[in-house]
Amino acid sequence: MIARYAAIVCDLDGVVYAGPEPIEHAVEALVAASDNGAHVVYATNNASRTPAEVAGHLREFGLVVDDADVVNSSAAGAYLLAGSLTAGARVLAVGGAGVGVALTEAGLTPVSPQEARDGTPVEAVLQGYGAEVRASDLAEAGFAVAGGARWMATNTDLTLPTDRGVAPGNGSLVGAVRNAVGVDPDVAGKPMPTMYEMAARRSGVDAHQVLAIGDRLETDIEGAVRAGMDSVLVLTGVHDLADAAAAAPERRPTFVVEDLRSLAKPYDEDHSAPSTSHGDLTWSQARALLRATWAEVDAGELDADGARHRFTDLTVRSA
Repeated sequence: MIARYAAIVCDLDGVVYAGPEPIEHAVEALVAASDNGAHVVYATNNASRTPAEVAGHLREFGLVVDDADVVNSSAAGAYLLAGSLTAGARVLAVGGAGVGVALTEAGLTPVSPQEARDGTPVEAVLQGYGAEVRASDLAEAGFAVAGGARWMATNTDLTLPTDRGVAPGNGSLVGAVRNAVGVDPDVAGKPMPTMYEMAARRSGVDAHQVLAIGDRLETDIEGAVRAGMDSVLVLTGVHDLADAAAAAPERRPTFVVEDLRSLAKPYDEDHSAPSTSHGDLTWSQARALLRATWAEVDAGELDADGARHRFTDLTVRSA
């Protein structure tokens, strides 16, 4: 599959790792893709760590990664804010260390929630995920936005996959501020195309030469569609085949795979869909059924709930 692309832009949480541990087969597959000439850029909506920290974590797994090969939503948010603010403008940084670092690298001045509480004025707010974010930090974001500051959310993922299960993500924290201020933020991360465009530029290729890999339809896959890239939904994270079947056209992946080993294999898909969605199907049959289901939904012959139900009890034989 990967042979037709010059570069990969790969999500992290739910694709490469869950919490501190790598997902089975992911590292080996990405090393093989890189060894065969594909430039891999890692793009994550998780804004809690700096690109250098993320790159160091990936190198511990055995991946060959430069710090510049990691793009996060903090960098995208800081980039967008820098385009509308004067150099050195003060921005409230809510989230992990990656938020403040991104603002500094973009030529802006990060202001901590404590500094804001002490009276330092800000022109904008960049809100990203951080495990140590407190209610008082969210309150400072709300006060600044209510006072006229521009509000940029790094991302709005409601959940975050971890090694212990699914945790509240930045979207849940953004929702708390939204409930207080009654307005929506601008969003820098997926599904906005900014990070994908940054990844393509760093790879030195056009969007159509990049394959985007992710586990979330509403962020990874929709972002790829907006950026004009082909995409892979890998079923090691948040979404499954039933979710894909119910997806709106702007959230439908080009490919669906069980895990990243499929990057090194032909993408098999039966020419005709199986006559039933019950029982035990091969991946080739399941993909054909998925495409046929989308066609029925688009023709008005099936609604999203019916599409989802078709795949709910389906068993697909492991590749």
